[in-house]
Amino acid sequence: MKAIGVFGYHHTGKTTLATMLISALKERGYEVAAIKDIHNENYHSDKEGSNSWRLAEAGANPVFAKGLYDAALIFHPAPELPDMLHFLNADWLVIEGFQEAALPKILCAENLGQIEELFDPTVIGISGEISQTLQNYQDIPVIDYKTDFNRILNLVLEKAFDILPQSDPECCSACGKTCYQMTIDILQGKAKREDCVLDSKNSISISIGGKPLTIVPFVQNLFRDTIIAMISNLKGVNPSQDIEIRIKGKDD
Repeated sequence: MKAIGVFGYHHTGKTTLATMLISALKERGYEVAAIKDIHNENYHSDKEGSNSWRLAEAGANPVFAKGLYDAALIFHPAPELPDMLHFLNADWLVIEGFQEAALPKILCAENLGQIEELFDPTVIGISGEISQTLQNYQDIPVIDYKTDFNRILNLVLEKAFDILPQSDPECCSACGKTCYQMTIDILQGKAKREDCVLDSKNSISISIGGKPLTIVPFVQNLFRDTIIAMISNLKGVNPSQDIEIRIKGKDD
């Protein structure tokens, strides 16, 4: 799943640009998912006192709230970005917000001051009101999404890659760098997406309900060594061969 981020201050065109990207990708035949990071203390995904809220208060987590026209999967507490990724299955992911996420991004800004404050090496393009007076910033193109959107789209199609696992650096730096630094290196041509050890060279893989589970190398090795140690005690078994284990759910 390729990913592109759009971030910046309020009222700089983030949501407008994000929706334009989603529409353009859909028109090309891609399945598109989206995540919006909402920094508003008054926002709640559920309403206190509602029936779904009462189910969560009783201890259910998550809670699926299904209506006549749409549905919401409600988590307590709110999951972090890496946890959200497990629930998404699409060709593209458009993320609004999450400035520190490890993925290519478009920065929307009104003025040079906002660019200087928010700019980082994961930015592949800049848009917003500043595009009326600035054409580039540190070799990064500044593009008006209102009049030259196709240029932004082409930039996204060229630069975006399958989203990295967004792993906690304390749990996974098997490639020798964080996901954030790996993103920078990929964009600068110093690394390739397949250099990510976590999801390209797994020694063990686990799927739950058909969805792959991201496992950091330390836990992979722990699972692998434990299983091999147990298998080695079985008569007539060669533990050097590939091992496949399937555990049925309680209701199977």
